Amino acid sequence: MISKRLVHLLAVLLAFALVAAACGGDDGGSDTTEGTSAATTTTTSGDGGTDDTTTTTEGEPMEPFTMGILLVGPEFDQGYSQAHFEGAQWAMDQIGGELISLDFINPADNPGLTPEGVARDMIDQGAQLVVFNSDDMREGAFLAAEQNPDTPMIWVSGDSAWADGRAYRPELANLGNVWGQMTFGKMIAGCAAGLTTETGKIGYLGPLTNDETRRLVNSAYLGAKYCYENYRDQPADSLEFAVTYIGFWFEIPGVTLDATQVVNDLIDGGADVVMSGIDTTQALVRSGQRADAGEQLWAVPYDFEGACQEAPSICLGVPYFNWGPAYKEIAERVMDGSFTAEWEWLGPDWSDINNEDTSTIGFLKGDGLSAENSALLDEFIAGLGDGSINLYTGPLNWQDGSTFLGDGETATEIQIWYSEQCLEGIEGVCDLG
Repeated sequence: MISKRLVHLLAVLLAFALVAAACGGDDGGSDTTEGTSAATTTTTSGDGGTDDTTTTTEGEPMEPFTMGILLVGPEFDQGYSQAHFEGAQWAMDQIGGELISLDFINPADNPGLTPEGVARDMIDQGAQLVVFNSDDMREGAFLAAEQNPDTPMIWVSGDSAWADGRAYRPELANLGNVWGQMTFGKMIAGCAAGLTTETGKIGYLGPLTNDETRRLVNSAYLGAKYCYENYRDQPADSLEFAVTYIGFWFEIPGVTLDATQVVNDLIDGGADVVMSGIDTTQALVRSGQRADAGEQLWAVPYDFEGACQEAPSICLGVPYFNWGPAYKEIAERVMDGSFTAEWEWLGPDWSDINNEDTSTIGFLKGDGLSAENSALLDEFIAGLGDGSINLYTGPLNWQDGSTFLGDGETATEIQIWYSEQCLEGIEGVCDLG
């Protein structure tokens, strides 16, 4: 049987051949021919269905808007990359556009591919907007923007278009950034964990370590600590919150730690709630297996709104990204000529955090969350929304005991975005690089 990856590769090679033929034997080329994954192209109509025809005006065919997206992981991972893929697909459904996607864009899975090369190929296939969905694609996004200055691009999670950002690149006028304020999603998830734990021990399955992942671990811890103390009336210092990082956004055998084994270790260490910070669902799956064997456990997955279905009975809920509205708005800016390189850090729609048309960050409750705790979680969410609860208020110290925020000091966006360390009270090494 021919593998899906081989079929994908053959499709890409055929596309390259067609491009070369159209260019009349031009010697120029890209550096993507050694990859083992391939682009998927989908044309959609405005009502969300597939459309095999193009719109015509006075007999002239009109090309649909085309968006290209590079995914760091598998397209259907029940996590981060799937959230991006489905969000981009939704956006193209709304505008009647076409999506070109390519998954497994990372050096371990596809050492023969470079982000800038993939971007070039997508542009050759008609992409008018290219999205790099991972922080790991930083250098490739910079090169692609330099090499293709007339094509709008987005580096997701980056800060190259932020005047206050450390990676500010104002000369890259075609490279914008978008990210969601998942700090709120993780606070909500942490609260659900803090409300539920019976052992007072929460485990966190972390990816690699950087400012983003520390920011999210810190937010989950602050949410758990607040709800454990204020709704459970338990001493905050009696809560144990431990994180173990596997070394990448998802497990790669021989490269990262075994995510399932890390979950086992967290549970064996006393954690009865395991939270996920990686792109895939091992935290929920393994906790569910052990719960089925008789242990009292709960878990909180991450990234994708449908993640709880992997083990619904123990899932407390999932904080997830809804990329559709952002991608739709960016595509519309490209279409009407108003696109500029902006840094956008988009939050929940506090009037309805699960509104698919408006909220970049959502939280879907799971079957494992009790009715009583669900009501308390609603109270917590309302406090975050109206500003009466601000967990990034001092005194807060870093893990090494140094001061992060003084008494009564409220963190700025810069301070939260660039999280130097994990917070005091979190167990585990947070500076692995």
